[in-house]
Formats: sequence, structure tokens, C-alpha cells
Amino acid sequence: MGLIAELFQQSPFEPLLHHLKKVRECVTLVRPMLEAVRDEEYDLLDELIKRVFKTEHEADMIKDEIRQVIPRSFFLPVYRGDLLGYLKLQDDMADSVEDLAILLTIKQLRMPRPLVTQVFEYVETVLRVCDKHHEMNERLQDLVARGFLADQATGLMDLIRVVEKAEWEADKTQYTLSKALFAMEDELKASDLMLWWRVFLELGQLANHAEKMADRLRRMLSQ
Repeated sequence: MGLIAELFQQSPFEPLLHHLKKVRECVTLVRPMLEAVRDEEYDLLDELIKRVFKTEHEADMIKDEIRQVIPRSFFLPVYRGDLLGYLKLQDDMADSVEDLAILLTIKQLRMPRPLVTQVFEYVETVLRVCDKHHEMNERLQDLVARGFLADQATGLMDLIRVVEKAEWEADKTQYTLSKALFAMEDELKASDLMLWWRVFLELGQLANHAEKMADRLRRMLSQ
């Protein structure tokens, strides 16, 4: 019996938490990649990007195995479609980190010095959403251990709302940063301006996927 099948015997969410570990490894590389761009350490950036590609591929392999095992699983306390949808959104987080890495390989970007502080404030707001998302999944594991009873999910519902509020804060920070970026359009190459805008959008997608997972979990708990 494979590892994923064994994990399903423990809980329908254990394989997803196994996958989440790889997603988290991807997410932890976001700040170092942007720090390498800030410091113009492009050799280090290349090494980090290779780690992103490798880790995202490993996450994909776990995702594919989960998809193969779920139809063969026995009774699950939640719909298989909900589990697969939750898995897809979780995997989208790793994909967004990979897409961010790809954007950072297009050319040797230089971070606009007047925006450095705002860029990393934005990075922190996005990573805060991801951290709250991770905490939400840890709380979910506890709920499953108690039998996945919706009436015991009050604390988890509160945390879902925290994730959603954190994503809203990330959206506001992204908007402010984007305005500051375009205010510098006369000082930046058009290609750099548009590439940085894409970078900011992709960071926002990372937070969006976490918020969508929170929303899907709420619906699972409400069934």
C-alpha cells in the first residue's frame, strides 16, 4: 500500500496535509527570491528558482497520486468533489509561486529603490494570509480527529474569517503598491514596469488561493 493510501486510512485530510507540506516549502521561497532581486544576487536567485521548480513538481506528483487514490477510498465524511476542489486550490498556491519564479527569470529585474519598503510590506501581508491558511489547516486536522462535527467547528470558522480579512488587507496593499509603481512610469523602462506589475499580481494570486480555500472549507463545514 502506498503512503497516500495509508494516510487516507487515518483521515481524508491527511493526504492533503502531506501535499500542503510541499506547498509550504514553495511559499517559504517567496521572500528569499525577492530579497535576492533586491540585493541583485542573481546567482542566488537562480538557485532559489530551481528549488521552486523542483518542489512544485514534487507537489504535483503528490497531487496526482491523491487524485488516483480518492476514487478507490472507502467512506469519506466529506464529498470527494470537495476534497478534490480543495486540493486543486492548494496546488494553485504552489503554481503561483512557480509562476512568480518564472516572471523573475524573464530578465534581471532591479527593484525600484523608492518602492523597496512597500514591496516587502506587501510580501509580508501576502505571507500573513498564507500563514493563517496554514494555521487553518492545522485546526482542521484537530477537527477531523474529533469526528469532523460541524457543531465543534466554531474556532475553525473564526480562523476562516481571519484568513478572509488578511486577504482583504493584502488586496489593499497591492492596490497602494501598484499605484506607487505606475507613478514611476517616467523613471522605469516600460518592460520593467509591466513585469513588476505582473509580479505584484502573482503575489496577490497566492493570497487569493488561500482565501478561496477558506471559503470552500466553510462550505464543507456547512453541509
